[in-house]
Amino acid sequence: MKFKFIPMLLAASLFVVSCGAHKKEEKDQTSTEQTEEKTSEDFDFTAEEFADLKILRYQIPGWENLSLKEQKLVYYLTQAGLSGRDIIWDQNYKHNLTIRKAFENIYTNFEGDKTTEDWKFFEEYLKRVWFSNGIHHHYSMDKMMPEFSKEYLNTLLKETNTQLTGEAFEVLFNDKAMKKVNLNEEKGLIKGSAVNFYGDNITAEEVDAFYAEKKSPNPQQSLSFGLNSKLVKENGKLVEKVWKSGGMYGEAIDEIIKWLEKAQGVAENQKQADALGLLIKYYQTGDLQTWDDYNVAWVEATEGNIDYINSFIEVYNDPKGYRGSYETIVQIKDFDMSEKMKVLEENVQWFEDNSPIMDEHKKESVVGVTYKTVIVAGEAGDASPSTPIGVNLPNANWIRTQHGSKSVSLGNIIHAYENAGGSDKLKEFAHDEEEIQLSEKYGAQADKLHTALHEVVGHASGKINPGIGETKETLKNYASTMEEGRADLVGLYFLMDPKLEELGLTDDHEKLGKAAYNDYIRNGLMTQLTRIELGKDIEEAHMRNRQWVSAWVFEKGKEAGVITKEKVDGKTSFKINDYQKLRELFGELLKEAQRIKSEGDFKAAQNLVENYGVKVNQEVHAEVLERNEKFKSAPYSGFINPVLVTETDENGEIKTIKVTQPESFEQQMLMYSKEYGFLPEVN
Repeated sequence: MKFKFIPMLLAASLFVVSCGAHKKEEKDQTSTEQTEEKTSEDFDFTAEEFADLKILRYQIPGWENLSLKEQKLVYYLTQAGLSGRDIIWDQNYKHNLTIRKAFENIYTNFEGDKTTEDWKFFEEYLKRVWFSNGIHHHYSMDKMMPEFSKEYLNTLLKETNTQLTGEAFEVLFNDKAMKKVNLNEEKGLIKGSAVNFYGDNITAEEVDAFYAEKKSPNPQQSLSFGLNSKLVKENGKLVEKVWKSGGMYGEAIDEIIKWLEKAQGVAENQKQADALGLLIKYYQTGDLQTWDDYNVAWVEATEGNIDYINSFIEVYNDPKGYRGSYETIVQIKDFDMSEKMKVLEENVQWFEDNSPIMDEHKKESVVGVTYKTVIVAGEAGDASPSTPIGVNLPNANWIRTQHGSKSVSLGNIIHAYENAGGSDKLKEFAHDEEEIQLSEKYGAQADKLHTALHEVVGHASGKINPGIGETKETLKNYASTMEEGRADLVGLYFLMDPKLEELGLTDDHEKLGKAAYNDYIRNGLMTQLTRIELGKDIEEAHMRNRQWVSAWVFEKGKEAGVITKEKVDGKTSFKINDYQKLRELFGELLKEAQRIKSEGDFKAAQNLVENYGVKVNQEVHAEVLERNEKFKSAPYSGFINPVLVTETDENGEIKTIKVTQPESFEQQMLMYSKEYGFLPEVN
């Protein structure tokens, strides 16, 4: 489970990184030169902006303090992650790789006029496709339509001797595959989704029936059926094409295995090595029992300075919630921040015991929760270029209950966001000066604590009633947004608790809570709307959860005036009048969200999300978009990765590894395709 949006301090400015961008000199776009890491004071966090996107850079502080063996481990793990990069492209849509390879061939070989408007449209479209790992927008899930014409593309194809025909060509301009992930059941969850997880002419009902027949050897330890396969029809029968060595995606997976074996050879300790061995075995066999064995071993491997996330994990991109998108994050422990946040690990049972949820839904013993602030050393797949800021894994409820979980906050990613940001949008959308001052003083701290509470306490909190299936089975297409909203509510409820001050996590829990509540409500009811087109429903799970949480407490507190919608100088804003009552409402909603999960109440989840999280107030939306027009900064941000460059001795052994920065976004994307493009165009 991941905290996919950027920090709440930045939510105060529309969940974007705004202003303060430094214009870079134009550079040769085909250059492969890297530049060595600079000090933080001299570091330019912003690489470039285009369309609705800002490309940032991040540093790897403390790299020089790692031993060479530790640096090798990080290097091998990043290479393993990048080796599977093509997988997410194919998972997102069946023609993505074909389109990417054709467009990159055009980009590197076209020698015609590059000053025309059409070429600029082509160049921007390719960058958008790179950012989204395919032709669908990374956040809205809508297909991105090019602004150049069919005729112009045909000219480019001809002049560069590039092949792009049939459906892969036509889909760029027609009304097919319009949504990567469709959650509107009326349009067909599978039929209306372009993701490449299901074969043609398979219905949601057939998927349900197929997996209803699968039984775990141990009913108390449900296997993650469907996690690592594509479901297709062969001779009229449903079969799974498993993602493994020798199976689907085998070419890339073999490369992943090669680097994981190298990583295992320089593991920091035996538990880490054993976990890597099980991950290798899982990639070799595709066996889901091995996947569970690996997750147990991974959770219990808590010693060492290096950790990682790697494989088919989050199920947000599957409208049925079975199949995991490929992703990887390589992490170095941030010793200072992790020590400060260890207090949450040590007190997680207190939070569970004092949660407003029903006693029968509380865990008697929350086990094995670990929380670390980490330094990201590399990301790939579904974690890049758009990255989470916090992650809590594994996802299997029984493993979390019996063995615990790992929660991480991506410290240098958050640092990069903060250093590329500004406060102009906060001033535009906040209700008054007091609200602005609270956010400026406590917003960053509130964000970090909310992320920690969301991941450490939120996802670890609560239990499912005996006999109730996994959430993806009971809550179906509402499972992701319900889980993220539930974890958000845990964080919101405790952000105004005196316990935080008692634990030394803040100097003023009331002001911290007020800042957090202001930022959350403002974003949930207004400013996140800059991310969708006027007239559109909210589709993305995290956006839905922020709205259904905010809209529910707004409505339930309306009579008592807990939150009021006001006009200040003709501009809409939301003013919180009673923070303690709002906290009580967050507690009530948390109690209900946990009940829904614990009891598997699909109808209640559907009503909550559809009534509060999907439809948008069109008048407010139009106003927000109009007010946002004066800000030139893009509403979405993502990252290019540092590049680890090795130097070897006469025997070919690595003697040093340097951290460098890519010259540009396009340079890194082209390099990735050249060095890690292991899959054929059609799978």
